[in-house]
Amino acid sequence: MASTTRRPSSASDRRAVLEKRILAVIDEQLREGATYTELSVEHIARSAGISRSTFYLYFRDKVDVLLRLSGTLKRESHAIAASWRPTGPDGGLDALIRTYERILEHYRRYSALLSAIHEVAAYDPAVREAWDAYQNQFIANAVGVIEEERDAGRTAADIDPAVAAKNVVRGGGQVIARQVAGEEGATDAAVARELALTYWYGVFRRPSPPRSAA
Repeated sequence: MASTTRRPSSASDRRAVLEKRILAVIDEQLREGATYTELSVEHIARSAGISRSTFYLYFRDKVDVLLRLSGTLKRESHAIAASWRPTGPDGGLDALIRTYERILEHYRRYSALLSAIHEVAAYDPAVREAWDAYQNQFIANAVGVIEEERDAGRTAADIDPAVAAKNVVRGGGQVIARQVAGEEGATDAAVARELALTYWYGVFRRPSPPRSAA
């Protein structure tokens, strides 16, 4: 009887399968204490059940692997963040708390990959530039939201959307990265709540400064 197991039918399918296997290898090795820098192409390929030649058929080098693997992490996390709005039936503070909870949950699934990205970004310009471009997508989205809230009079008129957005994205990103790298998840809900409260009252519903006495 012929096997019904579906084999990858295209180069993109084969790449997706290979990326999943390599991500599993990286996740396992980093959780065991290795750094991404320490992992050789030979070790990654052998652990993924492929040859070096097959590895180089799909990837230029270890940096290329990291850039490709980060694609899903970036797309999904940006979609989560961009879906939130301060107003509307699915908006507001409670929805912002849930948004941070979802982002934490998402990053926790990719915690080893996130750790590798931050490690390599410290010395590799290509990874650093790609990560900066990723953060800039979040910043651009946040700028638009803050401008809408300011123009509608729902937050302080003197707010600087560009600076506030950078603080929200970069500051929150650092907190989240440290949380998923150093905690087991028991405090994720508390961290999400505090992040949401900080930015809700500090940015999205900031009170206007008192008028100076005449």
